[in-house]
Amino acid sequence: MQTSGKLGLEIQGHTALLTIKNPPANTWDTESLGALPVIIRELTANPEIYALVITGEGPKFFSAGADLKLFKDGDKAMAREMAARFGAAFEALSNAPFVTIAAVNGYAMGGGLECALACDIRICEEQAQMALPEASVGLLPCAGGTQTLAWLVGEGWAKRMILCGERLDAKKALEIGLVEEIVATGQAKAKALELAAKVANQSPSSVRRTKALIQLARSRPMQSAWSAEREAFVDLFSTEDQREGVGAFLDKRKPTWRNA
Repeated sequence: MQTSGKLGLEIQGHTALLTIKNPPANTWDTESLGALPVIIRELTANPEIYALVITGEGPKFFSAGADLKLFKDGDKAMAREMAARFGAAFEALSNAPFVTIAAVNGYAMGGGLECALACDIRICEEQAQMALPEASVGLLPCAGGTQTLAWLVGEGWAKRMILCGERLDAKKALEIGLVEEIVATGQAKAKALELAAKVANQSPSSVRRTKALIQLARSRPMQSAWSAEREAFVDLFSTEDQREGVGAFLDKRKPTWRNA
C-alpha cells in the first residue's frame, strides 16, 4: 500500500491504524495531505477493512494542523493549493465507507481538529485541548471546520470556538458533544481500537449503507432521506451479508461477514 513517511499505517485484524508522524506537533503538509486520500482509497478497496483509527505520534499532540510558515509570505497560490489539499484529504476521510475513529491523544488545533471532526467518532484523552484558532492569525478554517463543528455542537458553540477563539478542554468538549468519550492519558488509542473491534461484529454491508444515511441528514430534508433509508434496506437483500446475518441468527451461531 502506498503511504507517506509522515503517516504510519498498521493493519490489526479488520482495523487500520493510521498515525500522524510529523514531529514536533504532527502538522499536516503537502506530502501527508496528498497521501491521505490515496490511503483511504486503498483501504476502501480492501474488503477486510471495517474501521480506521487515526491518532498522533507521541504524548503531546494529536495534530496542530498546518505549519504556519507556509503562509508567512502571503502567497495566494500557496493558500489555494493548501486549502484544496486539506479539503480533498478530509473530505476523503469523511466520506470513507468504513467507520473512522479519532483517538485524540493531545492538542488538536486548527487542521488537526478538522481531521478529528471528519471522523465518525472521537475518543479524547483527559489532558487534550481542542481549538480552531485560525482567526487569531488572520486565517479561517478551510478543511470543513466551519461546517462540521456547527453540525456537531450547534451554531452557538461553533461561533464561540471560531469567532471568539475559545479553546476547550476534554471535559467541556464532552459536555457539548464534540467528543464521545474521555479516557485517561495514554489510553485513547487502545480505547479507539477496542471500539473499532466492535465494528467487526456488525455487517460491513449494513454499516456502509447506514453511515451514508446518517450523513445524508446533513444535506437533505428528513422526508427525502426516509425514502433513501427504505431503498437502502431493500438493497441489502442483494448482499451475501444480509443472508449470512439472518441465517446466523436463526442458526444461533456467530456470522461470518464477507463485506459483499
